Amino acid sequence: MKKLLLGDEAVALGAIHAGLSGVYAYPGTPSTEITEYIQRLAPEVRSRWCTNEKTAMEAALGMSYAGKRALVCMKHVGMNVCADAFVNSAITGVNGGLVVLAADDPSMHSSQNEQDSRFYGKFALVPIFEPSCQQEAYDMVARAFALSEEVKLPVLLRAVTRLAHSRAAVEVADEAAPQNALNPASDRGWVLLPAIARRQYAGLIDKQDALRSYSESLAAIEYSSPSRAIAALGVVACGIGYNYVKEAGVDVPILKINHYPLPAAAIKALSLRCRKILVVEDGQPVVEQDIKAILGADYKVEGRLTGALPRTGELDPDNVAAALGKPSAEGEKASTLANRPPQLCPGCGHRDVYTALNKVAAEYPGARIFGDIGCYTLGALPPFNALASCVDMGASITMAKGAADAGVFPAIAIIGDSTFTHSGMTGLLDAVNDHSNITVVISDNLTTAMTGGQDSAGTSKFEAICLGLGVDPEHLHVVVPIPANMEKITEIIRSEIEYNGVSVIVPRRECMQTLKKHRK
Repeated sequence: MKKLLLGDEAVALGAIHAGLSGVYAYPGTPSTEITEYIQRLAPEVRSRWCTNEKTAMEAALGMSYAGKRALVCMKHVGMNVCADAFVNSAITGVNGGLVVLAADDPSMHSSQNEQDSRFYGKFALVPIFEPSCQQEAYDMVARAFALSEEVKLPVLLRAVTRLAHSRAAVEVADEAAPQNALNPASDRGWVLLPAIARRQYAGLIDKQDALRSYSESLAAIEYSSPSRAIAALGVVACGIGYNYVKEAGVDVPILKINHYPLPAAAIKALSLRCRKILVVEDGQPVVEQDIKAILGADYKVEGRLTGALPRTGELDPDNVAAALGKPSAEGEKASTLANRPPQLCPGCGHRDVYTALNKVAAEYPGARIFGDIGCYTLGALPPFNALASCVDMGASITMAKGAADAGVFPAIAIIGDSTFTHSGMTGLLDAVNDHSNITVVISDNLTTAMTGGQDSAGTSKFEAICLGLGVDPEHLHVVVPIPANMEKITEIIRSEIEYNGVSVIVPRRECMQTLKKHRK
């Protein structure tokens, strides 16, 4: 039967139909809808949100250890958080199939960077799957689980924003395969003492030839016409880039890449059929660099590194067509509209928090407010213009600590409830242990608001967490951020700035969006 699915939903349904037992994730655009779809469609699959990507990866590895199939979902920067467990999972190997979905965000539609998760797959020496359409996304999940169990390695499944958030008709199975039986691993390979890890790593290296052979078995050069003459140009098209090449309608031989390690033999065969190769890949020039190494310096390879395609941002039909010698007709593009910066929702409690912070900070010429990742990051924009920094999840507290260590006064950190439990708690412990002179604001809207209102791991626990980390009870305050309380809130902020030590203020009011849902 056919279903109209987002790329994310295709991955989710593919996992369910492959006999999934658990999905572990921290919400992050463009990956969030995968877990949400599984939660709606398959209540028999364990699917509660995790505190962060590292805990998600480790829990999934535990399920794999038990012999069951597990899926881990995150956006690309989440790979940084789970990297320790992810890389080591290639050394332990897996028991039940383990698929790690990384949703990359070229053009940074909702992200801090454009990093390419394929680097993580190469670094860990694990197979990578990269679908070019929703149908492939659905089909590849089952193949990824099967390969994972065959070679006893995790498989990285890489998607990009355009695939994750676009819809297409997908032919799907009528029912799900049964889940694996419980079968915990009994070998010592999961205990990474150095002597065991060295043996396991040697085994991982030994598997690379089999992984390359798997990629070669699925690689085939496509010809638009029956001619076998030497072409002026050949194309290596990776993932979603394949669609843009086909849309251009150019008569060139194409090698479609959906699996890594790269099929070196197929790449060499393509090079014999054309005078140069254009590499079309969304993200960083991972394949372009590798093909240069495979074919040598004398063979011409073009792509993002050479300027044939833009070095930054996502691919689109126009820039790919131009690289193929078919620039868009003049005037074909719609006129560019003026940007409309995002804003905090009307009535949002974060607005009142920033109003209070800015009012008090104005009394201190050296004041700096260190921000974090969440919808409250919009406090960096007008009308508040409040934030001095926003770098990565949890950085507000530790950056405020470092700035205070350097002599900045007052150093104020603002962090959301979900971000605090994700990666802010350890920074607060550092600050408490060092008796740092900082004021921490945990702006609690009772949800993970930026990604659609998922559960927040620390709801109803923040006071206990802060006290457990050593915050002085006299310098821990909970307030309700509404205009009527502004005088009280500013008084508390002012008083805690003057305290030489760690203070925590928790403004708590439900997100306007989840409040609307609850009222309905």
